Amino acid sequence: MPEDAPPTRFGPLPPGIAPTVPTPGYPGTFTHTPSQPAFRRPPGRTEVTGPLALHRKLPCGEANLAEPIPGRPAMGQLIHIAGQVLDEDGRPIPDAVVELWQANAAGRYAHANDTRSAPLDPHFVGHGRVRTDAEGRYGFFTIRPGAYPVPGEAVWWRPPHVHFSVLGPASLSRLVTQMFFPGDPLNPLDHIFMAVPDAVARERLVARPLPPAEIGPGWLGYRHDIALRGRRATPVLP
Repeated sequence: MPEDAPPTRFGPLPPGIAPTVPTPGYPGTFTHTPSQPAFRRPPGRTEVTGPLALHRKLPCGEANLAEPIPGRPAMGQLIHIAGQVLDEDGRPIPDAVVELWQANAAGRYAHANDTRSAPLDPHFVGHGRVRTDAEGRYGFFTIRPGAYPVPGEAVWWRPPHVHFSVLGPASLSRLVTQMFFPGDPLNPLDHIFMAVPDAVARERLVARPLPPAEIGPGWLGYRHDIALRGRRATPVLP
């Protein structure tokens, strides 16, 4: 098989990559997790002929969440997140649609379901969407999100994190995951992060800080590559 040929089948993921769900202490995973195992069947015509070239149907170009209006930056530490979207063999995936959403610096989402008393930032756009280039590269300008408490009987906080949704060559290759920041003391206390049993797989959820000289003044830089499948896959998180 040529090196650039797509695989004919996907083997099962190694143990420890898939998170343990429902996640204890996080009510949302109990209401959104099926109680029965998935019913496996071969893909039919409907799945195989699913939408392609999704970047033509989903408008991209919303890369700057932190300063949508020039001269009016959002509150918080300005950061740049960039990386590559890769397949199971480490090859870059061009024209993938990468969506990002997150809380603001006070730990609040610009969404009607977030009713906390933490302030909203009128200069912060909490979501964006870009298209990867020919080398599978993407990038966002944003701010480091704040931590926030999880509602429920148990007292714990979600650490700063960023949500990603990646649509690869077709809608069937979607991955929903999260990115965490290195060295944050709340990471090992987070029920979602620790739901991934394998420590090596958890590290694939943590961004790598970049030297400030590579980014320039005004922004801190992080690199975060996302692998859609295979033994080095980025774990799926709600």
